[in-house]
Amino acid sequence: MESRQTRGGTVAELVAERFGDHRPGLWYEDLVLSHHEVAAGAAARAALLADLLPPGAEPHVGVLLDNTPEYPLWLGAAALAGAAVAGINPTRRGAELARDILHTECRTVVTDQSRLPLLAGLDLPGVRLLVTGSEEYERLLAPYADARPDPSRAAPGDRLLLYFTSGSTGAPKAAICSQGRLAAAGRSLAGQFGVRRDDVHYVCMPMFHGNAVIADWAPALAAGAGVALRRRFTASRFLSDVRRFGATYFTYVGRAVQYVLATEERPDDRDNPLRLGFGTEAGAADAAAFERRFGVRLVEGYGSSEGGAAVQWSPGTPAGAIGRAAPGLVVLDAHTREECPPAAFDAAGRLLNGDEAIGELVNKAPNPFEGYWRNPAAEAERLRRGGWYWTGDLFYRDTDGYLYFAGRTDDRLRVDSENLAAAAIENILARYDGAAAVAVYAVPDPVTGDQVMATVAGTFDPAGFADFLDAQPDLGTKMAPRFVRVVERMPVTATNKIHRARLRKEGLRCADPVWWRPPGERAYRRLTPEDAEGPLVRTRGLP
Repeated sequence: MESRQTRGGTVAELVAERFGDHRPGLWYEDLVLSHHEVAAGAAARAALLADLLPPGAEPHVGVLLDNTPEYPLWLGAAALAGAAVAGINPTRRGAELARDILHTECRTVVTDQSRLPLLAGLDLPGVRLLVTGSEEYERLLAPYADARPDPSRAAPGDRLLLYFTSGSTGAPKAAICSQGRLAAAGRSLAGQFGVRRDDVHYVCMPMFHGNAVIADWAPALAAGAGVALRRRFTASRFLSDVRRFGATYFTYVGRAVQYVLATEERPDDRDNPLRLGFGTEAGAADAAAFERRFGVRLVEGYGSSEGGAAVQWSPGTPAGAIGRAAPGLVVLDAHTREECPPAAFDAAGRLLNGDEAIGELVNKAPNPFEGYWRNPAAEAERLRRGGWYWTGDLFYRDTDGYLYFAGRTDDRLRVDSENLAAAAIENILARYDGAAAVAVYAVPDPVTGDQVMATVAGTFDPAGFADFLDAQPDLGTKMAPRFVRVVERMPVTATNKIHRARLRKEGLRCADPVWWRPPGERAYRRLTPEDAEGPLVRTRGLP
């Protein structure tokens, strides 16, 4: 699929604008580079890349790195060269890792000594490795030391990113993002959040993922702000990094906020330069706790990884909502393809008509989805019914048009013929004092429908948990977990999202303790092997 982004600026132009800007622009551990040095380094790598690409090869370079300075340097280099960076996920192994590199047709892979063992023994015909920090790498770069950034080789429609989506089934799909779309996203976010030249964006989420590049690096580049890198996210170093680098803005994904909140509180937690955090899946309870503790507002946003739909927060957005639906965004019943009715709430804020109101978020308006690399079947699945973009995410909307996230389509729970929102249940269970993190998902009922299972990371008191559930006015009778798995630490993906596919797959048969509440009983008790094979667990048996 050709890019639809044919007008507007390029990322290459944004990189070139920083040439000659000698303000500090990039911080990493004890290293500080000026904006000029970053632009010059990108220009040198762009010139090297142009000479390395074989004639007729796709202009793709794989980057298998942590968040080191080489990552943004190669993003800038690819932009200047009219090439694309394929972000390689370092949690992939063996044949899967080789598949990602070969699928995206990378003839060059940039890595470092720490990641070389992942590539050892892989069959990667025609792929050249550039090992940053090595003598050969410095020798290859030396002839291009005086290169100047020239954005004329790039066009808005040129591919710039090939980033893998973390689907729960099948091989990951490489979503395409063009120079024009990334530049537009950077300018939009910089304007939305008032990013200034003297701001510092703390990039602690992995840069092989779209969140760090699109929502953190790009708006900093567009505004001429600085970037501070953390090799890998570490909750215990979060606040000290923020203070050390003078960070004013950061992005997060998944459980990162919960991990920061789980660190030991200090009287001076609010003594920090942050003014904003932007991300997804923190949850209303954790966002409120973060603001109370650190004095920093978290803005929850929604944007599909592929760019086909986005929801922006605005003043007046109700608690728990993501934002108001833009023209063209609708919540559809996946079976009838009709628009779902608005959500109805009781006085406690409990969703009363989840069975009718929860549906898939669909964008019927023209959208910037640019397709998947060499995957027409996946594109067709996204663009159904006259080119509408189906997000694969569940939402419901209120009568004022505000949208509420309800989970992925494969997170849907159907209990006693009623659709339940996993995200809504998680937000309630996150209030439990012993929970550092919570995940809610369905376990199959052999007769029909699902039963609700929760995994809780932290401490668990079965009697106290039952009391807690009774005290929640917005917890519906069908929302209470039948099963509770207790773990020391929540399993997560490389992007700090809960590894729900693993939890669903393991179900009740896991090494961790599982507590359950038999039908008609209030108390939880340990699930025994006999219970697991008994009729009350293996059949629906819901009261």
